[in-house]
Amino acid sequence: MTESQRFKVLAERDINRETFVEPWPEAGLMVADSPYDPQPSIQIVDGRIVELDGRQIDDFDAIDTYIARYGIDIAVAPEAMALDSLTLAHMLTDVNVPRTHLLRLATGCTPAKLVDIMRHMSVLEMMNGLAKMRVRRTPANQAHVTNRRENPALLAADAAEAALRGFAEIETTVGVARAAPFNALAILVGAQTGRGGVMTQCAVEEALGLRLAMKGLTTYAETLSVYGTERAFVDGDDSPWSKAFLASAYASRGVKVRFTSGTGSEALMGSAEQRSMLYLEARCLCVTRGAGSQGVQNGSISCIALPESLPGGVRAVLAENLMAAMLGLEVASGNDALASHSAIRKSAKLMLQFIPGTDFIFSGYSAVPRRDNMFGGGNFDVDDLDDYAVLQRDMQIDGGTRSISEQEAGDIRRLGARAIQAVYAEMGFPVITDAEVEAAVVAHSSEDMPARDIVADLAAADAFLASERSVVEVVAALAKRGFTQTAENVLMMGRQRIAGDYLQPAAIFDRTFTVQSAINDPNDYRGPGTGYRVSGERWDEIMNIRQAKSPRDFIVDRLGSPIDGLDAYGQAKRGGSTEVVVAIGPAFGRVITKTIGGIPHEDVLKAVLTGIAEEGLIGRIVRVWRSSDCAEIGHVGAKLSGSGVSIGIQARGTSIIHRADLARLNNLELFPQSPSMTLETYRAMGRNAARYAAGRITTPVPVTVDNWARLRLIVKTALLHRRETEEIRDLPPEALRLDWEPEV
Repeated sequence: MTESQRFKVLAERDINRETFVEPWPEAGLMVADSPYDPQPSIQIVDGRIVELDGRQIDDFDAIDTYIARYGIDIAVAPEAMALDSLTLAHMLTDVNVPRTHLLRLATGCTPAKLVDIMRHMSVLEMMNGLAKMRVRRTPANQAHVTNRRENPALLAADAAEAALRGFAEIETTVGVARAAPFNALAILVGAQTGRGGVMTQCAVEEALGLRLAMKGLTTYAETLSVYGTERAFVDGDDSPWSKAFLASAYASRGVKVRFTSGTGSEALMGSAEQRSMLYLEARCLCVTRGAGSQGVQNGSISCIALPESLPGGVRAVLAENLMAAMLGLEVASGNDALASHSAIRKSAKLMLQFIPGTDFIFSGYSAVPRRDNMFGGGNFDVDDLDDYAVLQRDMQIDGGTRSISEQEAGDIRRLGARAIQAVYAEMGFPVITDAEVEAAVVAHSSEDMPARDIVADLAAADAFLASERSVVEVVAALAKRGFTQTAENVLMMGRQRIAGDYLQPAAIFDRTFTVQSAINDPNDYRGPGTGYRVSGERWDEIMNIRQAKSPRDFIVDRLGSPIDGLDAYGQAKRGGSTEVVVAIGPAFGRVITKTIGGIPHEDVLKAVLTGIAEEGLIGRIVRVWRSSDCAEIGHVGAKLSGSGVSIGIQARGTSIIHRADLARLNNLELFPQSPSMTLETYRAMGRNAARYAAGRITTPVPVTVDNWARLRLIVKTALLHRRETEEIRDLPPEALRLDWEPEV
């Protein structure tokens, strides 16, 4: 068979750079409904779970044991497990069933029961369920701020900008583990410069992360990974008990904790035990709840390409987000790691969390360029910020960010970089030069930054970590160097740790350092007119993207003074047979003086008249006052033309060749693509109209089709047409003369 040109083009599409595989349940390569998944079951004897999802107590592994002891409410379990899973699925989507009722029932469900509920639900129904079950009423977002060169000035500048853009949390990580103290310090200072109350963390090995927290450099942690099989758990990170202990250690120091899990990790580690990815994730979530974690970073996270290679993979990711919310866990819902080469596919995946909203729509929106993202590249990054802002505006959805101007960005980036420069200087760390500060203000990536002595930086970071110095000295350094507001914000974060209010479920700070959490901002969605709605000041903020202009600005350069020498001389009458009438709209050449493509109207008229003259006919100009419609303008002109042929031209340049015996919406030739029209097009239009008038055979003028013109110019088109329509008068057609010399 000859190669299909369409399939050849399809083969080059970004989507066909992905990997797609058939399910293989024995290897754990099945996102849900594996034939090896257990059926839901529970048996409780003397207040003790002795059977869990078909497994007897003597056969429990460590995860079963932990879930049986801490992850299931045995007072609720008999009621919840007795309910049909389809009934529970209906309750999730029923706006008349309150969230609190479902939260109670979910705590009595086994992992297999949670998965069985999901089995009955479509993506749309899961999104509806997620809108209801989200913990915090107000959605938010988290940013990633990292760079390959571990440059503190750039980290602080990027964190300051991310904070000003509205991110409620900012996470960093390192290329070299020893850089962690300074990276954590840089984003803390930068974030509190951009906006007080932004929580920060540094994703490193857990013991090191706790040391950074104890120095006051971080306020939350989410890198406590849990797994759904015993072998993966032991190989990965200890056990459920050790995770619970570590979570308690963080909380005792006033540090908020989320666990991390996600579909696919066990299969990636070769320890899936022939179970589906979603079932193993349900086990992780029951462990997370049992350990007392505030929430979970889930949504497949760094494994996303694995479930996406399988049928139903994106649906399973949404299901794991919903199951977490059902258990009352704060959800940072993935969307962070690279998920697809295809812009269409990655955007479609995002919508499943973006539209219903989650506590953190991204567990790391890359607020830096992809090549600087040390988490493995962001699915959306700094280059997508405008797109993301427009998505919020398009759908009237709060995606947790705001648009800022270039000036605002530059100012806050400079302030953030100067603040960390001051801390380094005051505390005796390696110098951050003025040149580094200025480079950080305008840099796109770390490649735009001067090189630093990384050996000196690492040595200083080691000394700082080993010392007794803490965030208290950082506050003093900022205050001494005149960065009063940043110092106050950093100090306030320390005070908040003592108060411990942000250890409440799904806690974030608003701009006044008030905690918003499940306690004082619980999700109260119960259908239309309830729950969180974008309105008021926040809607103004989302609406006012930096690209938005006054509508009048789009046409101001098309308005001007009337064409000099285009004069009226009375009411237009029917003419002779050797003429072509050039009929123009009511605003043409008098209020609007250029086409949408920027061609002066005077030049348009001269080009058309020249074309008519080249064929030996006379061109006569008539203004049509009673309509701004192109077909009507042309048709009125044709009725006045002695030859019965006319050219109708709107002010924006859209044109038509018409004939008197044709219906108004029929024509000889139509030129709708006015942005693509040139003076030669108008001249050729004149020639063709004259040939029609003389009864000669002619070939239609070639029309250039720009499929993007409407998308690009429809606003300007509407505004120009509106302006011309404003000039309509109840007057008869008017005869005009123009002083010109034909270019023959």
